[in-house]
Amino acid sequence: AEFIPLAEETRLIVDIGDWVFRQATDQVKKWKTTICDDFQISVNTSPVQFESRIEDTFNRYLRDKSVDGRNIGIEITENLFMTSHDQVLDTLLNFRDAGIQVSLDDFGTGYSSLSYLKKFDIDYLKIDRSFVQNLSEDSDDLVLCAAIIMMAHKLGIKVIAEGIETEDQRDLLLSIDCDFGQGYYFSPPIPAVDFEQKYAGPQINLMNTD
Repeated sequence: AEFIPLAEETRLIVDIGDWVFRQATDQVKKWKTTICDDFQISVNTSPVQFESRIEDTFNRYLRDKSVDGRNIGIEITENLFMTSHDQVLDTLLNFRDAGIQVSLDDFGTGYSSLSYLKKFDIDYLKIDRSFVQNLSEDSDDLVLCAAIIMMAHKLGIKVIAEGIETEDQRDLLLSIDCDFGQGYYFSPPIPAVDFEQKYAGPQINLMNTD
């Protein structure tokens, strides 16, 4: 809450974001061979990075490392759309051309506009954890999640639910056709070496497996 705004204000977020992208690319290159070929890592980005031709830096590093764009995902927030729409559109189109998928994070918590989904090339919507934490069969949050998922699917967009902490939450989201999930129910944040020990074996679909 304090570090990121300061990094954006001083524009250090550009260098930090580039470093994070390089680390993710190096890691996914390794896991493509040790875990599975279509392994993907998602990277959070800041609107400030989009002011500095972020796509040129990212695409060049992917080429240098011989990593396919489909192995990296970019997460953006609705704050990005407060900047130049034309520049953002060009950047997202360049990501698409490189095979990089784009997720719209924290959907439903800000100034969500359906026009963004229509105009910009978005592959995934991420339902904010605030809609997931109090899910129950009769809750308004479940109705809202179902509406978001149905709308996204009609637009050809897949949905990721954030903040899944219980089996009941997972099952309710599955019942309304949520595509993917993340949260402590599956795993807390862990070091790469622990991840390799835990998952470098037969792969399962955690959303659909007991």
